[in-house]
Order: sequence, then structure tokens, then C-alpha cells
Amino acid sequence: MHVRIDEGELPMDDVECSSSATCSAMAASYNDQIRPLLDAVDRLRQLKVTQEGIQLPTIVVVGDQSSGKSSVLESLAGISLPRGQGICTRVPLIMRLQDDPAVQDASVLQLEYSSGMVVTTSEAQVADAINAATAEIAGGGKGISDAPITLVVRKRGVPDLTLVDLPGITRVAVQGQPEDIYDQVARMIKAYIAPKESIILNVLSAQVDFPTCESIRMSQQVDRTGERTLAVVTKADRAPEGLREKVTMDDVHIGLGYVCVRNRVGEEETYEEAREQERRLFAEHPLLSKIDKSMVGIPTLARRLTEIQGAIIARCLPDIVREINDRLGRSMDELGQMPPDLSNVADAARAFFHIVKQVCASLEKLLLRGEFDEYPDDASFHGTARVAEMLARYGRDMPAQPQPQRPAAQPFLVEEMRVLEEARGITLPNFLPRSALQILLKKKVESIVHVPHGLVKQVWEYVGDLVMRILLRHSHDYPQVQSSCRHAVQSLMDKARQRSAQHVEELIEMELAADYTANPEYMRTCGSIMQEQDMFLKNFPDVFRDTTLQLRFGEVDVSHLTLDDAELAGQAFDLKARLAAYWNIVLLRLVDGLALHVLLSIRRLVEKHLVEELTGEVLGKDMAGAKRMLVPPPGTAAKRDRLRNTIAVLRESREVVANIMDRSSALG
Repeated sequence: MHVRIDEGELPMDDVECSSSATCSAMAASYNDQIRPLLDAVDRLRQLKVTQEGIQLPTIVVVGDQSSGKSSVLESLAGISLPRGQGICTRVPLIMRLQDDPAVQDASVLQLEYSSGMVVTTSEAQVADAINAATAEIAGGGKGISDAPITLVVRKRGVPDLTLVDLPGITRVAVQGQPEDIYDQVARMIKAYIAPKESIILNVLSAQVDFPTCESIRMSQQVDRTGERTLAVVTKADRAPEGLREKVTMDDVHIGLGYVCVRNRVGEEETYEEAREQERRLFAEHPLLSKIDKSMVGIPTLARRLTEIQGAIIARCLPDIVREINDRLGRSMDELGQMPPDLSNVADAARAFFHIVKQVCASLEKLLLRGEFDEYPDDASFHGTARVAEMLARYGRDMPAQPQPQRPAAQPFLVEEMRVLEEARGITLPNFLPRSALQILLKKKVESIVHVPHGLVKQVWEYVGDLVMRILLRHSHDYPQVQSSCRHAVQSLMDKARQRSAQHVEELIEMELAADYTANPEYMRTCGSIMQEQDMFLKNFPDVFRDTTLQLRFGEVDVSHLTLDDAELAGQAFDLKARLAAYWNIVLLRLVDGLALHVLLSIRRLVEKHLVEELTGEVLGKDMAGAKRMLVPPPGTAAKRDRLRNTIAVLRESREVVANIMDRSSALG
């Protein structure tokens, strides 16, 4: 016969093990190969490597309540376990059986639980010791807990096995049990049997229909093909009729096969006598004797479990090594990325300046060089592009032609003629008063002051938000100084806005202080417009035939002009031409001057002002910020401790697995 476990096949001898001595010989034959593997896996379990997400090969014992689960474990271990009404096993019981020829008459028993508690006991007291440990873990009632108890049994003749016994499945809560006891037990069982590394030892009573067993339903949910499920049929002597057909037909898809057993009856039999009675039952009973001998008896079950266990451990070791190395590497990387321990103010100051250096480096790329590799997909971080958009919009928002301050459109030259009349003094009749140009220019400049101020507000709001986001990212590990950093950035942005607003005021004041330019474009534009003036004045009487004219200023209304306005209209046209030509120069100075100021201010902020502001605000004279950095936030300290513990566990686990694999290689 062969047992199938995934891709491997294990030979099964048809030798009947009918006595303690025979079982001992069988166990000894595997000692050199199985015991080191078990020792390694049990050591990994003691290290709690499963808490790091690494699954270990495990034989998990499940069964409905009263299926005979405890009796099977007692027969394998040769000791008595707790009995009683309802759920006897209220916590996972990890049974580690060790064949020890040095133990002659009695067994050596030891309980391990509650993070290091170790209790040595005896066969007579082991049930009470387990009950006491269970009460300490799960309370004195009938509730359950997922905190395990490990029972180490060193005894001559027992198979080298490690099994996990779980609470029996019950549908109805008895008095003292939680109402959701079924759900609690089901969650615990599924957590143990779901990993592909688990072998499910499903204990079934011969007295029930297998398809109706809750334990079968649960195991089929995680092992549909049954390739990692072995069934133990108990109470064969109480329901022999049809048992051979049930285990042969296999209606419930038990991939690793069945083993039928007879458990010890009460206390009147010793375990040796029970094995003899079991041998005679399957040899002499008219119905049970027809079951294949490779499918009956506790010794057969022990042999099958030992072989399956050895195969699953050997198969899983390479995956365990890979998982340990992967998780160790990730944990070390994560620890390396955490902020270092700061032992003094000097260390804290160095850490702070490192943060500032990182912030300035990121801002230099985003706001000065236009390199966005840190945030390739988030356009809000692309500083140079966003500021360029603002400057371009600012240039478009500045009116190409000077607009009247009053919202209602005025007829052509009316404003200019009115200003000329008001500015007229005792002068030559054809003299154009300079004050008229200044009056009109002042009105035009004042009408667009809100545009540069709007740019200043928009730019520094964006830059402030960007700086704060970058700063919070780089200071993530030191939240104790982020409040001071936020205050420093707000103060810095206020100062930047004030400087820029002052610069706008100075630009406006300069434009109002004097009408001057050395730009030759002024004369070219003015001359081009004045060509239309000559035509306009030469044909002045004819311009009134139509109410509108198409000039460089656009389509203008001339219906209000009369012959009496000819001289003043000519001067007004001259004034309008000069103002239009000069306005282009004013716009150029306001746009370029403010744009250059903004770009220079951003550069100074990144290269100088930010460092100064952060240093003054966060560190201060008494290094208060650095002192705050010495006290790590609880989350950071806890995470660092957890990672260090994880690394220590994984390193020791790697050493354990490496040693057993080296030994296996040496043995071939």
C-alpha cells in the first residue's frame, strides 16, 4: 500500500504491530530520521515563529464531541487525559510524544504554557495538571481560549509525534458555555487546519454516518480533495456492521485513507491489554477481520502518522527556509528605515538637520530644478510647473489695453478730453500737459493692483502647502516636532507674503512716481498709433458721417464729436496714443518684475530662509525641539521593539532549520 501526500509517495509495510515492544521497535526505526525533524519544528513552535506568519507542518486532531478523540490520543500516548461532560479540551493541547528507551517503568511528563510556565507532572496527575493549566488560561468556567498548552510525553515505546488536539465540535451550548461556543470552536479549528502545511487527523465514530459529521464538513472546506486528511474511526467494536464498506467506499473523500481502532475500555484495562484486545478484535471478529490489516489498529495509526509527519516536514522545510529568509530580510529593511535611537541632544540635533537637509533637497528638485521623480504621478507636487502656470495666468490677467476705472464704457476720447481740460493751465495752446498723462496712468495702474496681489497670495499659499507636505513626510518618524515645524512654515510663509506684497507696492509706486522708459518699443508703438491721428484729424469733418470708426484702439464711437472738438480731440488722441504705448511698457515691468521677484524669493526660501526658520523655531536657544526628539512616540518605540524581537526569533529559527537541513544532507 502507498500513502499519497501531494507529489510524494510513502511505502507502508503490512507488518502488524501488536505489542508495546513491537511499537517500540517501529518507533526506534524512525528515530534517527524523524526525531531531529520533530525537534526542529517543535523548537520553531516554541520560538512562536507562527506569529511571524510562517506556517509549520502540524498534525491537527479534530472531531465532533464524543467522537473518541481523547481516547485516540490516550492510546497513542499511553496516558490518561481529562474527561467530563461537554467540552473537555478548552484550549489547543500540543502533544509532543518522544520515544525514550531510557525511561523504563514510568513516563516523564511536562506541561508548558503561559509564556514560559513549566510544570513537571506524572501519569496519575497529568489530567489534573492539564485542567489546572486550562483554568489559568481559559478561566474556571467552560469557555475556550486559543492560547495553547504543550504536553511533552517522554516514554518508552511511544511514536515520535507532535499533534495538536483542539476542542470538540458541539452545536448546542451546555450550561456555563458561551452561546456562540460553536462559532468560537469553528474559528479555532479552521485557523489550524486551513494552512496547506497542516495534516488533518479527523476522528470519526463508527456509530455515525460520516457525511453528517461536522468535522468532515469543516475539513472539506479547506481540503476539498482530502489529500491531507487522514481519518481515524473509533468505537469499531460498537458498530461493526457495514464498517468495512464505509471505509472502503470513502464517500467523504479521505485522501490519506482510514485507520479503524478500538480504544481502551474504562480503567479496567491497561494500555498493553487494550492493544492486545484490539489485535484480537480485528483478527477474529467475523466482520471486522475482513478489513485490510493495513487499515486497523493504534500501532498502524502510529506508523502512518509518523511517516506522514516525516514526509510533510521534509517537504515543507525548503519553503520554511525561504519564508524565514524573506521575512527576516523585510524586517531588517523595515528596522533599518526606522529612525535611530537618540541618546543625547547632539544626536537629536543631527537627526533634525538630516531631516532639514532631506526637505531642502526635495524642494530644490520640485521648486527649482523641475525634477519630479519622487512624485511622478502627483501633479500637485510638480512645483516649477504649477508656479509657471500661475505666472502665465498672471500675465494673461493683466489687461492688454488700459481700461477705464468706471465700469460703464465711455465714448471715444471723452475721458482724455475731460482730463486735458481739467489739467489745462496758462500755457501755449498746443502744449500737452504732462499732468494729464500722470492722472490717466495713475487711474489705470490703480485699476489692476489687485492682479499682482492675487498672484502673491496664490503663489505663497501653494508653496506653503507644498513645503508643509514635504516636511511632514520627512519628519514622519518624529511627530513630536511636527507642530513646531508647522508653526515655522506658517511664519515663513507670512514673511514671504509680506515681502512680496511690499514688492508689489514698490512696483506700483515706481510706476506712479515717474513716466519713464528707455525701451525703444515705446517710440515704435507710439509712432504707429500716431499715424492714425494724422488721418483722423485730416478728415475730421468726414468722421461724423458714420457713428463708428475702426482704429487701432478697436471699433470706436465718434457720434458725440463735433467740429468744435477738433483741436481738443487731436490732443486727446495724442494723449491716448502715448498712454497706450506706455501701458505696454508698464505691463511688461509689472509682469516681469513680480515674476522675477517670486522666483528669487522661492530660491532664497529653499536655499536659506527655510533652514533658518526651522532651526530657530524647532531647536531654539535651549534646544527644546531636540530634547523632545529624545522621547520617542509610543508607537515608534513599540514598533522598534517588535521588529527587534522578530529579527531575533527569525535568526534563531533560521539557525534551527539550517542545522536540521545540514544534518539531513549529511545523512543523505
